[in-house]
Amino acid sequence: MSRQRFIALLVAAVFAISAALLVSTHRNQPRDAHGIALLPSLADELGTVTAVSVRRASATPTATIHQQNGRWTVAQRGDYPADVSKLRQLLLALNDAKIVEQKTSNPASFPVIGVEDPSLPGTTGAEVSITARDGTHGVIVGKPIAGGNFVRRTGDNTSYSIEPGISFETEPRYWIESKLIGNSAAKIQSVEVKPAAGAAYTVRRTASAGTPGSPGGTSPGATSPGATVPVAEAFTLDGVPPGRKSADPASLAPSPTMLSGLTVDDVAPVGDIDFSKPAVATVTLADGNVVTITGAVSGDKHWVRLQASKDASLEAKVAARAFEIASYQFDAIFRPVEQLLVPLPPPPAAVTPKPAKKPAPSH
Repeated sequence: MSRQRFIALLVAAVFAISAALLVSTHRNQPRDAHGIALLPSLADELGTVTAVSVRRASATPTATIHQQNGRWTVAQRGDYPADVSKLRQLLLALNDAKIVEQKTSNPASFPVIGVEDPSLPGTTGAEVSITARDGTHGVIVGKPIAGGNFVRRTGDNTSYSIEPGISFETEPRYWIESKLIGNSAAKIQSVEVKPAAGAAYTVRRTASAGTPGSPGGTSPGATSPGATVPVAEAFTLDGVPPGRKSADPASLAPSPTMLSGLTVDDVAPVGDIDFSKPAVATVTLADGNVVTITGAVSGDKHWVRLQASKDASLEAKVAARAFEIASYQFDAIFRPVEQLLVPLPPPPAAVTPKPAKKPAPSH
């Protein structure tokens, strides 16, 4: 081989090696992930999602929302109906999340931004897993940053910052459908209350002639001549104690949220709650349906169970279940009769006798 040919081959080899090294270097450099969807394939799979589970500091899901018989339910609450609006909000947030920039890939640094293993005790982040037709999508959502969060895809060592932010609760009570019953207060004809302690009574809707403000439109029990109360608020009280007077008809009216706005904070098997010393409110509606609300207080929690005589869908929803409600709602349902009476006048103030004057000393 001639010297000239040898040099030509040597130069060609150097160029080939340099090109290979350059290509390899570009392949190993991290791609700019800015603007890429956190879960690129989720958009096409939103309609195929069948379950969403969340967890924090647990080896197993702390809340699972899944489809059962065509309805979304919460597995950890005996498959009670789920709040679909919250589920939709989470799925859309995950679908809309875009990567801002790549962060650490060092597992030792994961706890700093809250994307460590979600099964470890005391973790600050939480994992959400989505089951869809194409498989499972998992994301560990860590601490907030600017307008978003730190995140790490499940099974991936690379973490990112994303926007917009993703927030969700990991306790099952936050995923249940909060509205319990939707009957209008205008349908209530009577409410019979038997408190856990104290006298029983019944509040009844009265049939008022005429219209408010017109002749004959004064509701029975009005406290002054000419006083009128809208027919929808005209109620009388059965069970007035001797020597007492009932409050005005508007004050006797049941709470507008007794049936139409009754919301729940949690749900449990009815056998888990002690109803041995209950308060009972029996509500009769215009269509003849009778809703019985049984209440009990356990510590700082207020529980009710319901029965409906002519509402099959409600009966199926509440069967064998007890519901935690806010204390103000509980108190509005089981009002003591004293709240429905004209207050007693305050007792006369006690007169303290003046001390007798000591006689002046004699000289």
